[in-house]
Amino acid sequence: MKSERIRLGVFGAGMIATHPGGVLPNMGTLAEDVEVRAIASRTRGRAEEVAQRFGIANVRDSLEEMLSADDLDVVINLTPVAVHGQTNLEILESGRHLITEKPIASSLREADRIIATAAERSLRIIAAPPWMLDPRRAAARSLVRQGAVGRVAFARSRSSHAGPADMSWPADPSWFYAEGAGALLDLGIYGVTEVTGMFGPAQRVMAMSGITRTERIVRGGPFDGRSIPVTADDNTLLLLDFGGSLFCFVDATFNLLAASSPSLEVFGADGTLNLFEPFWARQGQPAIEVFRRDLVGGLSGWAAPDLSGSQEQQSEFDQLQRAILVKHFVDCAQSGLRPVLSAEHARHTLEIMLAAQESARTGSAVSIASSFTFSGTALELDREDGDQ
Repeated sequence: MKSERIRLGVFGAGMIATHPGGVLPNMGTLAEDVEVRAIASRTRGRAEEVAQRFGIANVRDSLEEMLSADDLDVVINLTPVAVHGQTNLEILESGRHLITEKPIASSLREADRIIATAAERSLRIIAAPPWMLDPRRAAARSLVRQGAVGRVAFARSRSSHAGPADMSWPADPSWFYAEGAGALLDLGIYGVTEVTGMFGPAQRVMAMSGITRTERIVRGGPFDGRSIPVTADDNTLLLLDFGGSLFCFVDATFNLLAASSPSLEVFGADGTLNLFEPFWARQGQPAIEVFRRDLVGGLSGWAAPDLSGSQEQQSEFDQLQRAILVKHFVDCAQSGLRPVLSAEHARHTLEIMLAAQESARTGSAVSIASSFTFSGTALELDREDGDQ
């Protein structure tokens, strides 16, 4: 990668591009390293509005036009779930590096073509979600791998919320409830990424899935009152088998209005670890707490690990929000290191979710064939450590 500023193209001008927690509002601190040179969207007017708001010089009518008209190093794909596979492939075939929203594709065949194309052309892929860049999750992973709770028996990860129609969504949320999207691909990927990021590749999955309501009414925002037909499952529960009698439960549903329990719970022979996602945490709640048998002087109890050593990194992660994907690309381009948010991990999570859909249809456990390994000092760990 050149030493001058990285030239970024943005494909998609919706929620993830423009929301306060999205990509473009949080690019300010990356201005020395990244120039947002062009934006394209399915709707020209929307792209022009976003370009004016964020000072983007070039507006294009399509991905094809942007790829042919603009001198870009990397393109970030912020389009709806169902079109990720084809658009990701087009970006890579144009010779540009890729930053993609989740999931990486809609099928394993698409994912394999994406990974192969990137390898053939020596291109990088950064794949959302960014959960395993979060210092909180890195710390939780490290604590578990170092034996803070002893041998792990099972874990539970919550990745759900009430759904975009229930959240005053600033754009039309209909596509979230349509075939090709749904709660599993939109939300379940967070929990699946989290537990595979902590314990490594899963070996089997079982799932139950269905539609709880065939119609959703938008509550608030510019589409308040709109009726949305629900044709994709909005309620999926997964059970993952990691081998060695280690199991994880992940929810993926648009039916979670509120919760006060930890976002992640890890239960081991000697203790329990809780991680509280800030979105759900109560005021004053520590990010991580560990219950340990024989914590001190023969007494058992809860303790909050000292996370002060990662405060700077945590502040950066929290400030950048979705723009952390771009920052990770910059870091990898400048250092030459392989991404933590790798395409192989993204492909593994996609296989799990597709297998979960099959399991829900058939009522049987489905084996997972793929694997992956982490890169990066903070997250690097081999499979054997997880089987201690």
